[in-house]
Amino acid sequence: MASDFHDTQSGAPAMDAQALLAGWAGPGLEIDAGGRVTGMNGAGAALLARDDGWLELLSRWVVDGGVLQPGTHSSPLPDQEVVEWTPLALPSSGPTVGPATGQTDEPGRTRYLLLGRMATLERRLRQALTESRQRYKDLVEISSDFAWETGPDGRFAFVSPAGAIGYRPDDLVGRHPNDFLLPEFDDGLSPFEAREAIERVEVWLRAADGHPACLISSALPLTGPDGQWVGARGACRDITEARLRAMELAQVRLRERYLGYIVSSTRDDVDPARTLEIAAGVAVNATGAAGSALRARVEGTGDYAPVGVAESIPPELEATLADLPHRAALSEGAVTVTAAGYDVLAARTLFRHEVNGAVLVWRPAAQGSEKDDAGEKPGGQDGWSADDLSMARTIADHVGAAIAQARYQERLKTLSERDGLTGLYNRRTVMDMLEQRLGGKTGGSSALLYFDLDNFKAVNDLRGHTAGDDVLRAVGDLLRRMARPGDLAGRLGGDEFVLWVDRVDEAQALSVADRLLREAAEFLRPLSAGPEKPLGVSVGVAVHQGGGGEPVQGLVDRGDQGMYAAKRLGKGHRSLSPAYAGDGSAGKDM
Repeated sequence: MASDFHDTQSGAPAMDAQALLAGWAGPGLEIDAGGRVTGMNGAGAALLARDDGWLELLSRWVVDGGVLQPGTHSSPLPDQEVVEWTPLALPSSGPTVGPATGQTDEPGRTRYLLLGRMATLERRLRQALTESRQRYKDLVEISSDFAWETGPDGRFAFVSPAGAIGYRPDDLVGRHPNDFLLPEFDDGLSPFEAREAIERVEVWLRAADGHPACLISSALPLTGPDGQWVGARGACRDITEARLRAMELAQVRLRERYLGYIVSSTRDDVDPARTLEIAAGVAVNATGAAGSALRARVEGTGDYAPVGVAESIPPELEATLADLPHRAALSEGAVTVTAAGYDVLAARTLFRHEVNGAVLVWRPAAQGSEKDDAGEKPGGQDGWSADDLSMARTIADHVGAAIAQARYQERLKTLSERDGLTGLYNRRTVMDMLEQRLGGKTGGSSALLYFDLDNFKAVNDLRGHTAGDDVLRAVGDLLRRMARPGDLAGRLGGDEFVLWVDRVDEAQALSVADRLLREAAEFLRPLSAGPEKPLGVSVGVAVHQGGGGEPVQGLVDRGDQGMYAAKRLGKGHRSLSPAYAGDGSAGKDM
């Protein structure tokens, strides 16, 4: 029998309990203070069929010592289902018969309504959402060094608990990312101010220890209800070590490519001077210098001679570049100085553990850099990176071999071109060089002085061949002293020599011959076999007219003829050879 009741908790109007249970969409139960069911709806009956003790527990939770416990109570069911129950107290107005038990309640006994709601799906959704949030948080922290969010003012509003690049979250929150950006790497694409989605952008920040840190970042812009930008959100991963390794690898590859130019040129290029020019250019490109110069140590002296240059040397640096090879020779590492507004670097070159030159590079000095009293920067490295210093040393190692090869080539060339005893050009070289001189003459006159030694055989016979060699060397010294720039001195063999006197007429040529007669007699007299056999020369003078078409062999033959004509006149004379037949002149003896 249904009865009207008031909600003792809320004071709601009286309602028919059975009508309330029947109209309730979820499970509904009516119980007495002892936890016995006195009424139910269909959904409640279905739950009672699955009672495995939950009803007794629920009754204890709802009614504790006869007092209704307000609030919502949950009861777990088999298969991980959950029902949330809201209890209401019902005053009894008379005896009633419970539809479930058939028992009669005593008048005035308190009853309770339990209105249930199936919360399984909601609970599962809430749990899934919680797990999803935790999973997202875990994945973000695992897959990135830190997650962040910036606000409308561009400042960090959130940083994940681990912090970033040596900073704690509290060190970053409220700070602007620009405070940490390295300006030399700023390309304007900052993920912290993203206005559109950004994926895998590299950004360089200054870490807490002061060193650069490379982060790869992806970001999304944040917008408010009105579509206005209100910040950005993203995640970063520190790839500094990987980027530095990649940069080091790229530097190694670049170094190998640069040095490959020098090595291949040393191996393949016939002209060593070309190799040294390439090395000078590599020194410029590899160090970012404005210019470079190579110096080779002159054997037997302490001087250094230029052997290669890339870009012209500033005049104000000439004195510094002349001094630095001497300083570099004493230092295993590179020497750096600042002079005349330039940072200059010098590294010595070695071959077989001996200093044989120096590599010099220079570029405009960095503004504001301080130098010591000697003009040298602290540590000897400011203005030049460690890579610059290392590259200069490596280039110097290769240049040392290139200088040695150039010297070897020069020696080979000297041996092939020069007479080994006197140092004068040998017969083959004289003929080749005369070919060039005669071929280039289109006018004017020059002369070939062809001579041999008087009484030379007596020296060999009476004093030996060593004394004879001393005489030949003395003639070489005499000709080098007499020869002007553009002249050509050579030994044709035995005691026969030539002196090509450029740009002289007949009278001038004869004057040079007379001088040769005088100086030879004076210079060689101490080397003579004796007073009765004085050393001297007999000279044939062959004047050449440019553009006449005279062959080299014809000129030499005319000189030879003049020399024999001089001997017929007596030792210590000179004779003018007949002119080349093509010019119509007559020969004459002097």
